[in-house]
Amino acid sequence: MFQGRYSNVDFRVRAVEAVERGMAIGQVAEAFRIDRSTLFRWVRRFQADGDDGLKRKAGSGRPRLLEDLEEKDLRQLILFPASDFGYETDLWTVGRVQHVIEDLYDIRLSKNTIWRRLRDAGLTYQKPERQYFEADEEARQEWLRTEVPRIRRAVRKYRAILYFQDESNVSLTAFLGKTWGICGHTPRVPVTGKRGGVSAMSALSGQGRLLFNLFDKRITSVEVIHFLGQMLAFHKRRHLVVVMDQAPPHTSHKTMSYIESQPRLHVFRLF
Repeated sequence: MFQGRYSNVDFRVRAVEAVERGMAIGQVAEAFRIDRSTLFRWVRRFQADGDDGLKRKAGSGRPRLLEDLEEKDLRQLILFPASDFGYETDLWTVGRVQHVIEDLYDIRLSKNTIWRRLRDAGLTYQKPERQYFEADEEARQEWLRTEVPRIRRAVRKYRAILYFQDESNVSLTAFLGKTWGICGHTPRVPVTGKRGGVSAMSALSGQGRLLFNLFDKRITSVEVIHFLGQMLAFHKRRHLVVVMDQAPPHTSHKTMSYIESQPRLHVFRLF
């Protein structure tokens, strides 16, 4: 993004006011043709000192950074997604934090200094949890409102055993973590070049009973039908209520026909 000269205080005020009115930082930065990190600095100064904070001040090097960069400033920065500063993803690395801080405070710093300041602020390098943006909260609530009562009624009506079924694939490809080695000489670990995996299908009851089966091939409708048949054979006289997702092997015509032919099998699907 182009970054021009912007010594006019009124220009900065108008940009900050746009953010204060609710416009996204990225949209304002693009409209005013400035870097997002620059706009972030203006907003922070405006929130602290009003219009006076938007007046240009001469930089004073490292002492100014060590004095002005407080722990709360680092924590506030990390709460913003890194994509707000032009990066491809939302995740922060030491290098990204270093570049943003250097731009905000007009100073050069080492990564070791950034590491130290992040630790001093109570921040740690973590593996984030996944939050699936495809999840439809309204559909989930509708499923809880309509399907859960039906599942409970079926369990009571047939005095059935409730199972939750799913499958997954376990790769046999070797996973290598990190290790120490001589600088310039990357360690080598012998591993097989062959690819393989094991497919696991299982069902878990509310009482903690686990039924499972392993396959050396991709799971299809044939394997799903085989597994459901094993469940019925294991519980020879009991009705089974099985909750599963809408994966293609679960909803295929062949699987649906088998389920309809089994009077002791009652299948419900997740949304």
